[in-house]
Amino acid sequence: MQVTTKAIVLSALKYGDTSLIVRAFTASDGIKSYLLKGVLSSKKGKLKSAYFQPLTQLEIVANHRNKGTLESLREAKVFYHYQTLYADMAKNAMTLFLAELLGNSIREEERNDDLFEFLEASLQWLDMHKDIANFHLFFMLSLSRFLGFYPDAYQMEKPYFDLLEGEFTSSESLNPMLRGENVYFFKAFLGINFDEIHTIKMKKTNRQELLKVLVVYFELHLQGFRKPRSLAVLNEVFSSYV
Repeated sequence: MQVTTKAIVLSALKYGDTSLIVRAFTASDGIKSYLLKGVLSSKKGKLKSAYFQPLTQLEIVANHRNKGTLESLREAKVFYHYQTLYADMAKNAMTLFLAELLGNSIREEERNDDLFEFLEASLQWLDMHKDIANFHLFFMLSLSRFLGFYPDAYQMEKPYFDLLEGEFTSSESLNPMLRGENVYFFKAFLGINFDEIHTIKMKKTNRQELLKVLVVYFELHLQGFRKPRSLAVLNEVFSSYV
């Protein structure tokens, strides 16, 4: 079936000398993987390898057989042209991390309008704003809502957060727990929006600790989730942020 849809690129893996296998989250059918034969050697075709950088927002024409195999891509054009995402070193490191995070988190081959609209809008926000040191933390928490394990904000006055149960508690248990300063910052991100993330003032050590905790949170709630390899690069780039 031929489909015209928006798509967000998650990864592009070189296949042979001239081809790519591109994994994307599509507005029409969720996660899809495409075999792009000869795209690395062709200069005149409708598909250009530059279109398939991580998190590029495309409009594509594809053939979807929906049989769990690699699909074919007929046409692609950039739907939203990023101004800063690939040129800014910090944003580029964050882009690689977010693409890997999404690739490890989203598995469904089914339409999810709310998730697609969230990704589309949040990535455009990242492209247009400068104060982005807390972006990935709020993004991960927001993403967990669409994946079904957003923290239960009931009884936020309690001093601990149980990462396995996803709720605040008055005492510690044997489960992985969030405590101390990390709980304070964790609570600060709940119930705000992207335009408010700059108001949360964190030291780089707090930011790194909370990010580590959120990765564990994803590992606990998503079967098969792997810690992004780009995490170390992200922490290194953002180590200069106070």
